[in-house]
Amino acid sequence: MKIQVRKLSLRDYNDLIDSMNRAYGGVGGLWTRTNIKDLIRLFPEGQLCVEVDGRVVACALAIVIDTQKTDITDTYREIIAEGTFSTHHPEGNVLYGIEAFVHPEFRDLRLGRRLYDARKELCEHWNLKGILLGGRLPKYHEYADELTPKQYIEKVKRKEVYDPVLTFQLANDFHVKKILQNYLAGDTESKEYATLLEWNNIYYEPKKKASSPSKQTIRLGLVQWQMRTFKDVQAFYDQVEFFVDAVSGYGADFALFPEFFNTPLMEPYNHMPTTEAMRELANMTAEIQQRIQQLAVSYNVNIIAGTMPVTEEDGRLYNVSWLCQRNGKTEAYRKVHITPNETKYYGMHGGDKVGVFETDCGKIGILICYDVEFPELGRILADQGMQILFVPFLTDTQNGYVRVRNCAQARAIENECYVAIAGAVGNLPRVNNMDIQYAQSAVFTPSDFAFPTNAIKAEATPNTEMVLVVDVDLNLLKELNQYGTVKNMLDRRKDLYRVSLVKE
Repeated sequence: MKIQVRKLSLRDYNDLIDSMNRAYGGVGGLWTRTNIKDLIRLFPEGQLCVEVDGRVVACALAIVIDTQKTDITDTYREIIAEGTFSTHHPEGNVLYGIEAFVHPEFRDLRLGRRLYDARKELCEHWNLKGILLGGRLPKYHEYADELTPKQYIEKVKRKEVYDPVLTFQLANDFHVKKILQNYLAGDTESKEYATLLEWNNIYYEPKKKASSPSKQTIRLGLVQWQMRTFKDVQAFYDQVEFFVDAVSGYGADFALFPEFFNTPLMEPYNHMPTTEAMRELANMTAEIQQRIQQLAVSYNVNIIAGTMPVTEEDGRLYNVSWLCQRNGKTEAYRKVHITPNETKYYGMHGGDKVGVFETDCGKIGILICYDVEFPELGRILADQGMQILFVPFLTDTQNGYVRVRNCAQARAIENECYVAIAGAVGNLPRVNNMDIQYAQSAVFTPSDFAFPTNAIKAEATPNTEMVLVVDVDLNLLKELNQYGTVKNMLDRRKDLYRVSLVKE
């Protein structure tokens, strides 16, 4: 047996009508040769068929409509403009399925699914928002005396009732958008009711340039930073630039530095109490941030500048991560959850703002070290559209690192996103409270077939200075959200619980 999905041609007309007549028994009338000729002329890519051993036994016909000009709740005859198809707009935004059928003798071959997969590919190729179609309810007449159309549809959804059309559509990821009345004249089986069904193209990109257009394959450069003393601040800048240059040379979209990566500059203040030494370091933050912003622009890479201390006008000290974008924009995130160590030795205060950042690679989130151990923050960012979460961290012991690592991996799985963590390694014997470090930087993924089986995209060698360059595919996240083995984001019981910001 040879099966082929291909574009329909006019020479297939006799097979087409024979299969349609067997499938529908004449309900709704048969397509004329002129109808098929017009459709092929107007939109040849949208007229699909399945050929089995040289015979056309299944078909799917479609037009493109502009939902601003065509009322999608119109009757079937109005949608196809009484067979003239004047509603077809080549520059429209939605594929409208006007016909689909399979010869009864070939239904065990699941040819309908092949046609629908081909339609979805067409929709993605043409960058259309989705597919709309009117679906008959051919079994409704058996239940019409006891069930309203709404009740019937709900029973079909719950698989308490089988409807050959609606059950098939739901299995192909369509959802019911509306109940249509008087849709197809003479359809006594459906009592002239139908469902307006919709499938959304998750890869659709608006034709107008978006406010923050995003690439789909993003390259991350993680800097596993060696703590070392510097003879002066210029030597520190040289080391930062070396790594920015390296990841930029590999075409990275983001460079991620660790938490408190500039603390080697505290060495001249080691004779002071640690609180005062950290405040001296904070006095250097504005200049360091500006220099890193210049590097972001000159090397064309977005930089998450680890974290640095900042003293506000009220005298409070914060642990701040700077997002230095390659377009010149700078934004900051203040660590929300302060560790007991930061409170005891530095008198740090926690920030009070949580939110995503818009970049030229889509929406990202930043959480600092201890923050990632609180799942609420990651979920809030995911609800705001975050696809990549960056976590600069600093841990002195291996058990501290394990807390950050395992929680970061959990955030990737539960929020269906990528999580990149970068830490510092080595020793700082002449900086109080920064003497030893342990890290293994990594990029974590969700856990499903499209991702690594251990949900680890890549990881660095532990406790060694190096750069980790990793590509992540945002399209895989979109597919996971809609078609994953499990759907963590979609399957939440919002009727039972919720996570939300108290303070915007």
